[in-house]
Formats: sequence, structure tokens, C-alpha cells
Amino acid sequence: MIFISLSAWAFTFSFFFGVSKCYFSIPLKIYPGQYNVSADGDLPPLRLVALKSDGNDLSLASDPTGTVNFLDMVSNLQGDSGRGYYIEMSIGTPGQKLNILVDTGSSNFAVAAAPHPFITHYFNTKLSSTYRSSGRPVGVRYTQGNWEGELGIDVVSIPKGPDGTIIINIAAILSSDGFFLPGINWQGILGLAYPTLSRPDSSVEPFFNSVVKQLGIPDMFSLQMCGAGLSASSAADPPAGSLIMGGVEPTLYRGSLWYTPIVEEWYYQVEVLKLEVGDQNLNLDCREYNTDKAIVDSGTTLLRLPVNVFNAVVEAITSSSLIQEFSSGFWDGTKLACWMKGETPWKFFPKLSIYLRATNTSQSFRITILPQLYVQPITDVDGTLSCFRFGLSSSANGLVIGATVMEGFYVAFDRAQKRLGFALSSCAGQGSTALSEIAGPFPAADVAADCSGRLLKEPILWVISYALMAVCTVILIGLLLALLLPCRCRGGSEEITDESSLVRHRIK
Repeated sequence: MIFISLSAWAFTFSFFFGVSKCYFSIPLKIYPGQYNVSADGDLPPLRLVALKSDGNDLSLASDPTGTVNFLDMVSNLQGDSGRGYYIEMSIGTPGQKLNILVDTGSSNFAVAAAPHPFITHYFNTKLSSTYRSSGRPVGVRYTQGNWEGELGIDVVSIPKGPDGTIIINIAAILSSDGFFLPGINWQGILGLAYPTLSRPDSSVEPFFNSVVKQLGIPDMFSLQMCGAGLSASSAADPPAGSLIMGGVEPTLYRGSLWYTPIVEEWYYQVEVLKLEVGDQNLNLDCREYNTDKAIVDSGTTLLRLPVNVFNAVVEAITSSSLIQEFSSGFWDGTKLACWMKGETPWKFFPKLSIYLRATNTSQSFRITILPQLYVQPITDVDGTLSCFRFGLSSSANGLVIGATVMEGFYVAFDRAQKRLGFALSSCAGQGSTALSEIAGPFPAADVAADCSGRLLKEPILWVISYALMAVCTVILIGLLLALLLPCRCRGGSEEITDESSLVRHRIK
């Protein structure tokens, strides 16, 4: 009985450690079960897509079959930075149209499948003749909000996307808390990251992986997000942005694309080398910028910085400007700063620059946003005051390049070549004033060879968990033998302490 009890304890501890997902910055609520659409049904054969170069190390997709027509995808996004950017999709048979939030920081395609007070409609699975439930529960917990539901599959098409219908893994959201918010106009989320982040596990093929496999388009997409009031268009309601699946659309950016390597394929993790406030280098160890990780995430509203970096940025802004007496509530996001109607705060704030390692690792390039992008208009008060919020926040789980920065750039997610490209967005301007800048190359000799702060990820943690299980079993067998063998006298009392719990808490 003692051996059975100890073995059960060892298995329970090792299993708990093995399945722990504490390395995610966004804690994910994990449930058992899996459902992989890639193994379901007969998929159409892949189409061969030709690639051509424009002479500037930029791959443009041309598809003679007509599967990819980038101009048809221009202006297919709606929304704004405060509430997210979404695309219209048709789900099921007959098609039910829903707006789906575009999120490069997660990997599940999840849609509301039950009524909710903050949404106008939802995907009714009973009305789709092609929906098939796997019966497997699934849930995801984000930095803010969470949802729970079940996995299934159905057909999906995108009116302003690649031609064709695809079979997709769908998480039908049955309950949620803090996920759907008042005033939003979307009913689901489109996770565009890698399978490692898929829930319940990485065997659930993400949406874009299915699109690439079934339609044969290049493994690349690009994203333009135009913040409210930032478009150079004179239209009363300018387009909110574009999600181009299969390549890049040259009319959406100015100048050249500057590429940075994807450090690891889970989130879109990049390597930040340094930050500048105005012309002032923060002079932090480059590993500070990549504490935990640095990612590009369209589903995050603000530019989020590790605590030490955030404090250094605020100190640099206040010490080099006319706003030393600003309330601390403005910096921590609890208060707005207001000016008389017609006045703007831009002159009080400096530019912010982020240096990213180039694909030539001995070099870097710089992306810069003007204060118009990170001091953001929120509301008017009594028609006499214009109020603004600070578009940066501190983060306990890594640096996140969110919409605050992305709205200044056209971002190419070149998954085929493991790199992200940045160019000046054609909609990041107020009148004749450009609100973003990009420059380089700069030498990277003054920073460490590896600033990324790479951490243990899922495959390595599984290996460690199995190794610990084996070690734990050996130790327990030894303890069992010691208990069963005749006891030898020992002077005094001895205590066996369990140090293994320290290992769990040290692995982030």
C-alpha cells in the first residue's frame, strides 16, 4: 500500500509539472482533448504559386489561378485601435455572416455560439448543415477576459479574402467573462499565430495554416491597421485597414519593407535591441527589453513594456519635456489628460523609437512613432475639453508591440522565411504629417549577440517533466527500500524536505 501511495504521488506531481503552461505570458485555461481538422475530410490539392521579386528583397505573390487577388482584400477590415480590428466572414451552410477580430497573439478561431448581451448575433451551429462537433471542451484565458466552449469543424469563406471555401477548426464559444465588451461590433476572434498556442493543444490546426494548405497560397499575410482619425483620406468614414492573405499589397505602404527575424514560432517573437525617447537612448541591457519575450500582437491595444523599461520611458519623457508635473495616474492609465478644445498635446511629448535586429544580424533598423500615435484621443468633455490617454502600459510578461505601434506601419508576417517586415503605412498620417518613421541600417555591434532572452518552451518542458518523473521514481523506490529494510539506529531527528517545488516556481 505504501508503494502504491508513493507511486501515485510521484505520478500526480510529475503530471502536474508536465502539463503546466506557466511560460505563457497570456495564461491559457487548458482542457483535455484535441480535434485536428488536417486529418478530416478530403482536402483539395495544393496549387502551385509563383513568386517574383521586385528587386528589393521583397517577395510578391502572383497566382495565375486567381486564388490570390490582393486588391480584392484592400479595406477588408473595420474597427479601431481601442476596440480591435475585425473582418467579415461567412461560416457554415448556409453561410452566417459574423465579424471576427484579427489577433496575431493567439491561434484559435473562436466564434460566439450562444447569445450574449454585448453582441447582436452569433453563430447558430444548429442552422449549419455542415457543422460537426467533436464534443471536446476548449477554453482560453487572455490577459483580459476568457471564454469556454467546444471544438468543431465547419466551412468558412471570406467575402473580401482569398477565393474558395475552407474547412476550419472552430471553437464554439458557449460562455465567456470579460471577452465580449460593450460597444464592440465583432462576434469572434481569428488567431493568426502558430500551432504551439492552439488550445487544447498544438494538434488543433490554426486558421491560417488551414488556408495555406487548402488554397495553396503562400505562407504569408500582411496587416495594415488605420487608427481612428489617422487616415490621410478625406472620406468621412475612412477604411479601417486591410488583411492581405498570401503576400503584400504595394499600395498600402511607402518605401521599402525592413525585415526582422522571427526568433521563435509560437507568438510572433522578435528581438528588440534598444529603445529611444526622442534622441535619448535608455541605455538598458538589451535583455531588459526582451524579458520573457518581445512579440508583435494586433490583439493588444497598447505598447506594453516590461516594468523596468516602462519606468525608464516615463522618466525619460518627464525629464525631457514640459510635463514634469503630470499626474502619475496618466502614466499608469487610471486618468486622462485633458486640454481645451482645439489644443493638442503633441508638442509636450517626444518621439518613441524601437530598434529591431535586422535579418543581417550584425545590423538593426529603427521604427519610430510620433506622439499622435501613443497619446490617444478618447473623449470630449462638455464640448470644451479634449481628453487623451497614454498609449503605453507596464507589463509583467514581456514587451508587446500592439496597435499603438502597428498603426504606424504596414506589417508583413512572412512565415515562409521566418521574418516580419515593417514599412511606413499609407494611412498613418494627419494631413501632410507622417506619424511614423523608419530608418536604417544601423550597426548592432554595441549590443549582445543574443538579446532575445529565449526561454524554455513546451517541447523542452515535456522532456524535463519526463526526466523528473524518472528521477522521482528512482528516489521513491530508494525511499521505499529504506522503509522496508531493517532500520538502523540514527542519532537525533532528521527531516526530509521537498525541494522539487522550487523547480516548478523557478521555471517561467
